[in-house]
Formats: sequence, structure tokens, C-alpha cells
Amino acid sequence: MKYVVKLGGAGLETPELFAGSMKAIAELVRDGNQVAVVHGGGVQLTRTLKALGKQSEFINGLRVTDAETRDVALMVFAGRVNKQLVAALGALGQPAVGLSGGDGLIFRARKKRGLNGSGPDLGFVGEIAASDPRLIESIWQLNAVPVLSSMALGFDGEYYNINADEMASACAIACRADALVFLTDVPGVRGGNGEVMRWLSIDQIAEMAKSAIISGGMLPKLGACREALLNGVKRVRILPAEAASSLPDLTSARVAHGTEVMVA
Repeated sequence: MKYVVKLGGAGLETPELFAGSMKAIAELVRDGNQVAVVHGGGVQLTRTLKALGKQSEFINGLRVTDAETRDVALMVFAGRVNKQLVAALGALGQPAVGLSGGDGLIFRARKKRGLNGSGPDLGFVGEIAASDPRLIESIWQLNAVPVLSSMALGFDGEYYNINADEMASACAIACRADALVFLTDVPGVRGGNGEVMRWLSIDQIAEMAKSAIISGGMLPKLGACREALLNGVKRVRILPAEAASSLPDLTSARVAHGTEVMVA
């Protein structure tokens, strides 16, 4: 089976969660699956920007990215964070290849403009406009794991900061993945009563957003879930990073963690 696993938040920051996620991904490959990892690194980027004297601004869960912030994001995402993941998988005996979305022109970006082009100007924040999964598939043929940082090249030759959830969805669609899993620092999607929803239909997402039951970073995440399901990805699950060990069981056993997002 083909898996795309998105890793971010506490899964990157907390040593035990990071180690557990890496172990689960390596186990997936050992079980005969093809796995691609897409990662964020927003906490690390915010920390680095603060050290450089720059404040971070967010609109609807997306970081406003001027040229300087974009350059720092490229350094943090495609550099330090990406290579930490590659090294961690390598330490487990699992070969991995670190990439950005611009390498091999796997993903091409366009500037994100919002609905009908009327959204706020987010600077060098992009959305995926085209994809070519051949390099990912070549890496899989070598039994290695492609590890993708959430940056992509625009047709104007500029790098754009891509929301990692959206890139993970685009990756799953391009690769015709069987499953897309978001390893997160939350237990799942909470409903109006505050309880984690075991199942969530994509038809419920718009109403929950309108009622502010979901907000912030969960908005692009659930939008990415919806996009993946409507474009052929069979299963989409939001899974807490602390339950990463259940990753290899997702298709063969009942998993009592996180939220399964479904078409209906």
C-alpha cells in the first residue's frame, strides 16, 4: 500500500513522540508499504524568526510570509528539520531521501490568493498548482522514504511556503495513495461538545467552520482532508502523534485514536 504521512507540531518537537513516529514509519516500510513523509516545522520556524527579531503573523491558520521569512523558512524546513528526519530514519536502518517540493519539480506552486482571488495578501505563501510524482516513485523503487519539506517552486522561479497539510494532500493525490495520515499534537477533531469525533464527514466541515467549532490551523488541515478524499485517496485519518505506533495497524485492525475523515 501507499501511505503519505504528514508530521508536524509536537511530533517534531517532543523527542519521544518524534522517535515513536520515526519507528512507526520505518515499520510501515518493513511491512512492504511505500511511504512518503511530508513535514512542517512551524514551531521551529517561529523560534528561528524570533531569534532573528522577526514577529510571526497568521491569517486563518496560514503564516504571512515576506521574502525574508520565506528565505528563513527554506533554511529551516528544507535544511535542519528535513535532515533531522532523514537522519532519524537512517538511524533505524531505513534509507530516506530529503527533498523540498521544488526538487525534481515534484510540485509547482502559485501564489495563494484566497477564494475568487479576494483573500488577503500572504506574501510568498503558495498553493500547489501542478505535480509530478515520478521522482517519489523512483525513490520508492529503491526501498527508500522520500521526506518532503513544505516548500515548492512557482512558475515565476520563486520558492513559496506551502501549508504542510495542503502539500501532504497534494502528495497523496499525485501518488494515488491508499492512505493519508496526519500525525498531530491534538487528539483529533473535537465536536461542539468538546469530545473527539471518531468519524467526521466532509459535509460537516463547512458548518463546523461557520460555527467556529473548528478554527485556526485545523481549517487548512480539514480542507486538505476534504481535497484528498474528493480526489481518490481512500482513507484519511487525523491521528495524535502519541498514537503513532498504531500506524501499521490502520488498515488491518480497529484503531481507537484520532478522527477518521470520510466522504459520507
